[in-house]
Amino acid sequence: MAETAEGQVLNVNADVAAGELARSLQPLKIVYLSEKGGLFNGDTKDKISAINLDEEYDELMKQWWVRHGTRLKIKELKELLSGLPRSTSVAIIQPADLQQQLITDSGAGTLIRRGNKVHVNTSLSQFPDIEAFKSILVRDREALDSKATIDRYVEGLGERDFKAYFDEPMEALAIVLPPQGGSSMAQLATFAITKAGWLTNVADNVMAAMKKDFGKFVWTVKTDDENLTWFFDKADGSLSKDGETMFWVGVESGEEVKELMTEFAKHGRAMFGDINLESRLQKAAKAALRMAGADQRATPTAQQARA
Repeated sequence: MAETAEGQVLNVNADVAAGELARSLQPLKIVYLSEKGGLFNGDTKDKISAINLDEEYDELMKQWWVRHGTRLKIKELKELLSGLPRSTSVAIIQPADLQQQLITDSGAGTLIRRGNKVHVNTSLSQFPDIEAFKSILVRDREALDSKATIDRYVEGLGERDFKAYFDEPMEALAIVLPPQGGSSMAQLATFAITKAGWLTNVADNVMAAMKKDFGKFVWTVKTDDENLTWFFDKADGSLSKDGETMFWVGVESGEEVKELMTEFAKHGRAMFGDINLESRLQKAAKAALRMAGADQRATPTAQQARA
């Protein structure tokens, strides 16, 4: 209910009022309370945990069960989020879940966000600007010899199969190498996400796309990574050793899990060879530091010899 300046009482549509309030406040999160506590898949009867509109809207609206009130609700929320910051999300939950939803995105309801549409390239020629592609890979990895390492890495990609997943503004970039040498598992070679990318949840979109294309894949992350919890949440299993954590998706066979864990326990990240970009950058940085240290030690000797 609402009241005009003259005191007239009006019956106001709650969804319309909430939408106008959101447009004015530009919030990070909008919460709708519902007895059902979310949207449900008409085929599986399961509650939909998350919807990324930029990636899923068109396909979602084709589903036979997206009709009447559900169809109207999704269209209204898409229109609402289109006029708000990309980081804004909408949660449809039961009243009992309100406290949990205020402090986290993980809850019992349905989380709806714009997200970012994920693109997939399978060759370097599909990138209109290779130097821009390289700059994305080197982003946040500025170190001695990093640019030369990236150059060599990209040159190597031109000689092998890969899939690169990224959003339009390149806030996220992942490179996956398909299974090779009789292996059934793909390898996530690099996964670069900016802070803006984490805020807009594009990392979720990229991970979902990789899981759709590859039934099984494995990757490593340093244990001091600030987003390590997110990786634990997305993976089916993990093992940590010497400051590195190996994650895997889709590996269900006990024998495969045992083999993975044994190899990682023995060799750590080195079991993947040079396909991991982080590993190559770390090696290059250490080598450059050793050379710099050697030069510093040699300089006084040279000066003494000239004296």
